Amino acid sequence: MKKLFITLLFSALAYSAQSQSNEVFDALLKTYVTSDGMLDYKGLRKNKAVLDIYLNQLEATIPTKKWSSKKAKAFWMNAYNAYTIKLIIDSYPLKKLTDIKIKGRNAWKLPFAKVGKKTYSLDYIEHKILRRWHDDARIHVGVNAGSVSGPKFPNYAFTAKNIDQKLESLMSDFINDASKNKISLTEIQVSKIFEWYQEDFTSNTTLVDYINKYSKTKVNDNAKVSYLEYDWSLNDK
Repeated sequence: MKKLFITLLFSALAYSAQSQSNEVFDALLKTYVTSDGMLDYKGLRKNKAVLDIYLNQLEATIPTKKWSSKKAKAFWMNAYNAYTIKLIIDSYPLKKLTDIKIKGRNAWKLPFAKVGKKTYSLDYIEHKILRRWHDDARIHVGVNAGSVSGPKFPNYAFTAKNIDQKLESLMSDFINDASKNKISLTEIQVSKIFEWYQEDFTSNTTLVDYINKYSKTKVNDNAKVSYLEYDWSLNDK
């Protein structure tokens, strides 16, 4: 099946390299990412050339101000996730992304992600583009660092058409995952993500209200809030 996948992708290279299509990345994710967000990094590493097809598309695509917010958000989240995968498989075998240190810089500070003939770090994409220009806390379940404690890695590419539905689904799945958030009527023990980016989740509401928007267990307004330890171990299949 994977051999057929590779053959089809390379046969499509002639027309896809100059397009803004997400088809290559979408096919790659559907092949190497499980439904619960675990990645076959070993398999991906053997077929890095396939990922390179999509990365070459990103490098050749120049984002413009004419793009809709949904299109831009989907594009930059795909770029973040694709370059995260590249960083991991280039360093594989790897226990966790936080182990990467190159010339004194961690994985998020490295300027290596090429988009539209410019070079960005993962931090820049997340904080200076996605968080700055798109007021949407769901970004934090859309971009993925490939960690066990994080939201599940999407096994599809984001598009302008699916972005809202997919982010809603990812946030709901994340909040209701008892291995990542422990929620009861009177107490919530939630992911460090909600502490690190509290300003994003509470800009228009309280954290409890935000959790209640998605949680199957509804929480009291005065519930005790604490944060769980974060496991950066790689979400390796």
